[in-house]
Amino acid sequence: MSETEKIINTVIDAIQDKKGRRIVVTNLSRLDDTICNYIIICEGNTPSQVSAIADSVEDKVRKEVGIKPIGTEGMANSLWIVIDYADVMVHVFVPDAREFYDLDNFWEDAPKREVPDVY
Repeated sequence: MSETEKIINTVIDAIQDKKGRRIVVTNLSRLDDTICNYIIICEGNTPSQVSAIADSVEDKVRKEVGIKPIGTEGMANSLWIVIDYADVMVHVFVPDAREFYDLDNFWEDAPKREVPDVY
């Protein structure tokens, strides 16, 4: 398993640990001019759940894969938090922000995988 696959699987587990939902993994690796190869989008019901999901992702990836994010943005208001792992970008939204920014439909030509909610 590649490091990127390990990051993706660990991120999904960390999101599910905090009951994050509507997880979508978008593969951008075959598109030109993208900032990363994969984008993982999910949501939490409230800013506090969004923050808890982001913390879970950072902790679990650090412990299980051994890397820290290049950067994290959005922790101040926790409506939309972005965690950057170079090849993998993680976006954690509250539902209204996810709907408003509509990243799910931004790369229509890219393959997407919807991960079933676990609860």
